[in-house]
Amino acid sequence: MRPLTIAACLALASAAFATAAQDAQTPATPAAAPARAAPAAAPAAASPGSVPGNAKRGLELTYTCHGCHGVVGYRNAYPNYRVPMIVGQSKLYLINALTDYKNGARKHPTMQAQALSFSQQDIADIAAYLSNEK
Repeated sequence: MRPLTIAACLALASAAFATAAQDAQTPATPAAAPARAAPAAAPAAASPGSVPGNAKRGLELTYTCHGCHGVVGYRNAYPNYRVPMIVGQSKLYLINALTDYKNGARKHPTMQAQALSFSQQDIADIAAYLSNEK
């Protein structure tokens, strides 16, 4: 196994454990607690494509992505399938894919662990970088 792949696996495992530990520390909301009224002028949630991305920061965030997505012909061990090349994909596709992994609409343990660690700004930055690379 290549050192970069091992490093990427270790990074993903630590991110998954950190997320699980954070979820375990979050107190559950009591069922009998009164519901709070929503503020009258609540700001609308940012739509996936509305956050401007910073390609320079995206380059830094995609360091571990290249361990799988940057290897021509790379196949994942479980489940066994070809890992897609993501460089040059459309910005909207990348934003939607990462957001779907983060929200659980797309199922892949490694990608879900990665996406859970990303903010909407991180996703926009990653998409800005990858969509402009060749």
